[in-house]
Amino acid sequence: MSRLILALLLWGAAFASAAPADDFQRIVDAHWQWHLQQNPELRTHLGERSGNDRWGDMSLAAHVERDARRGEFLTELAAIDARELSEQDQLSHAMLVGRLQGEREAHKLGLHLMPVNMRSGPQHLHTLPEQIDFRSEQDYRAWLVRLQRLPDLLLQYRELLEEGILQQRTQARVVMERVPAQIDRLLAGAPEDSPFYKPFRNAPPELSAAQVKELRRSAAQMIRTEVNPALAEFRDFLSAAYLPACRDEPGIGSLPGGDELYRFLTRHFTTTDMTPEAIHEVGKAEVARILEEMEEVKTSVGFDGDLQAFNEFLRTDPQFYYDSPEALFEGYLAVAKRLDPELVKLFGKLPRMPYGVRPIADTIAPDTTTAYYNRPAANGTRAGYYYVNLYRPEVRPKYEMEVLSVHEAVPGHHLQIALAQELEGLPMFRSSGGETAFVEGWGLYSERLGYDMGLYTDPYSRYGQLTYDMWRAVRLVVDTGMHYFGWSREQAIDYFKANAAKTEADIVNEIDRYIGWPGQALAYKIGQLKMLELRERAEQTLGERFDIRAFHDHLLSAGAIPLDALEQRMDAWIGAQRG
Repeated sequence: MSRLILALLLWGAAFASAAPADDFQRIVDAHWQWHLQQNPELRTHLGERSGNDRWGDMSLAAHVERDARRGEFLTELAAIDARELSEQDQLSHAMLVGRLQGEREAHKLGLHLMPVNMRSGPQHLHTLPEQIDFRSEQDYRAWLVRLQRLPDLLLQYRELLEEGILQQRTQARVVMERVPAQIDRLLAGAPEDSPFYKPFRNAPPELSAAQVKELRRSAAQMIRTEVNPALAEFRDFLSAAYLPACRDEPGIGSLPGGDELYRFLTRHFTTTDMTPEAIHEVGKAEVARILEEMEEVKTSVGFDGDLQAFNEFLRTDPQFYYDSPEALFEGYLAVAKRLDPELVKLFGKLPRMPYGVRPIADTIAPDTTTAYYNRPAANGTRAGYYYVNLYRPEVRPKYEMEVLSVHEAVPGHHLQIALAQELEGLPMFRSSGGETAFVEGWGLYSERLGYDMGLYTDPYSRYGQLTYDMWRAVRLVVDTGMHYFGWSREQAIDYFKANAAKTEADIVNEIDRYIGWPGQALAYKIGQLKMLELRERAEQTLGERFDIRAFHDHLLSAGAIPLDALEQRMDAWIGAQRG
């Protein structure tokens, strides 16, 4: 056989074997571009400017069209023989199929008809400019166009909620009762006081005085004549029509087909086949375990009383709280500065992207959690940010600040998410997103790493770590309790208060969050337990050869993946290390 013929045969074989990979990459790229087209807000979060003048289409028709398009993508993916793909592409194939199937099932179950709760919905859109670097007149013009289009978006939300009433897919009333007051806070004062006006308060020096004056005039006029009237009308619709139709019970299980809804959400958020019954029992076992450790801390500080009395002492003694929002914020900054130097003990690879600390906006602080994290822009134009709640500093304990910062900043969310964004060779749907069980499981796993970083040396800070671990264990019990076993809101609050030292204000906000977002709270502890299991397996198998930095680097090296895929990858790594 001539060298030319042999070369042609080899080239043909290579081309044939590459075809599935090429076809798969084409589908992945087409899906991502479609996904971006459907989600202008996501483009803003990623640092792109291409969608800064519009909102995603929330109409019923758009949801139907998106569901059909997902079906087309699934048909295309089914034609790919995944066995012929690389190991990384096989995982991407499985994750994309799983995502599309999950989105289709959620649509079939009518979950898209419940798009508003106290932490999600159009009443929170005023926070979006925090993701935008306003540098030019065009940036401000784009925001003005977005504001002009806000009334239409509110009508689309109303259409979804009205259909939800017809199909008996409504939120719990106790959660929705907070939303009209959230809108009232947006409407308070003059147009220039509106959070939607905030970008115009500090114009860049590149703009002339005349440009700034005209932009501010246009913004105030837009808010006065279009935005605020539309918000008021939406608020009135919620109060007069939607709230009376909301379900009385906190649990989604009270809706028609509610058990099926919750079982789907359980699978979706945990990436496992665990049943609500099994998760409920895991939660109770974790609560019992952590209670024993809490008793040890209480004894070590010489407190004379039971754990309930100790928790009440922690909730009420002024020594554990700052006197002002400013002092609380300075405290968070001080904790954050202590974290970064300790990371090299636990990680061989650190992200290039930095993070900052910001206060949560006053307009949403009363109804949201203690803190949260916003990822960096994928194109490197915006750092990550750790947002802290300064509302009522008298209910924000000092002993929780270390564990909270470890979870939300580093080595928790910022380190994991920024590293994922910097991974090479991953499709954007993986590097810019991922599975909640991994993301939140890693955040909770990271709280344990605080001991390796020299934190929690004070017994009260150690109790804070246990309080946060207990918080996530309690979630397993109360989330399944309300949504699957028919618990009342009061039962859930009482169980939480009986087992955790968090303040009552935090507990009520947390319970209402679980009511409005069924199943999401399960991801944290289920993900953490799997990661702790894998670390223990690696330590026992490898003994002195175990390298915690290498373990963490590999665990984070594929982004936020399903827990079964994570276990397969880490078992393979353990085998390779053992030789």
